[in-house]
Amino acid sequence: MSEMLFTAAIARTIAEEMRRDPSVFVMGEDVGVIGGIYGASKGLLEEFGRERIRQTPISEAGFVGAGLGAACTGMRPIVELMYMDFTFVAMDQILNQVAKTRYVFGGKAKIPLVIRGQQGVGGGNAATHSQSVESLFLNIPGLKIAVPSTAADAVGLLRTAIRDDNPVLFFEHKKLYKGGKWEVPDDPEYMIPFGKADIKRQGTDVTVVATQFYVGEALKAAEELAKEGISVEVVDPRTLYPLDIDTICESVKKTGHLVTVHEACAVGGWGSEIESQVMDRVFRYMDAAPIRVGAKQCPLPFNPNLEKAVVPQIPDIVAACKRVLSK
Repeated sequence: MSEMLFTAAIARTIAEEMRRDPSVFVMGEDVGVIGGIYGASKGLLEEFGRERIRQTPISEAGFVGAGLGAACTGMRPIVELMYMDFTFVAMDQILNQVAKTRYVFGGKAKIPLVIRGQQGVGGGNAATHSQSVESLFLNIPGLKIAVPSTAADAVGLLRTAIRDDNPVLFFEHKKLYKGGKWEVPDDPEYMIPFGKADIKRQGTDVTVVATQFYVGEALKAAEELAKEGISVEVVDPRTLYPLDIDTICESVKKTGHLVTVHEACAVGGWGSEIESQVMDRVFRYMDAAPIRVGAKQCPLPFNPNLEKAVVPQIPDIVAACKRVLSK
């Protein structure tokens, strides 16, 4: 194991995959000399040159489409978006081309394309650069969705994504970039299979399902609740599609209670989908209706205090766990 910044772990994983497979290359805005705005491609230009680290114009629709074309012809592109909010600029390419091309060619066209970048609050980036948008893509068949909560998970999931023959959206939370150094495996073959959740903390009273930065917040909430004798199990899906609903359901069967936590708006978020699937499968084991914890239905403010008022905080998770247990 090595201690590394989250972004350094991403850059090292990409470099290892580029050394292993000459068809892997990177493209995006400022991925070259600058090394990505948070350093997730730092040092790659010096090692691999401009043929494989391709600086693009400011046209997400253009270079996402170019990434799709490259994937169709046998390359394995990693397309970096400066912010995952910018998926909106390339929606036609992602939703109508990237997601559907393998299907419309009867499976004969492989689309080994990774679209990765950062999202979420924590940088004072305001309404159009702070959104958590992963839930929007759950309704689009043909896309895999990875949402790592630790640098080690990011390494294992990213390597799996790069080697997958299907398109993957890879969401990284910017607060994880700023969380200091993480322990990451040194094994250049370390991979985490998609659709395999991780129980980050064992518990018996309530199941909390969270992703990305909010896994850490859920673990802190669990520590607080433990002082009051409440045992919280924290489950991290790690990928939203494919989703390991079986692990989540087994946890709920044990605890009888479910709380979902994410930074995206509570309305229409992935938490609602997980709760619906759990209710369909293990309703008779549940002692109370599940509770969603998510952002308020409001664009994200620039002011940090207002930002905190919109997105969930640890006391909100604590309160939700107590509320679901009191029903």
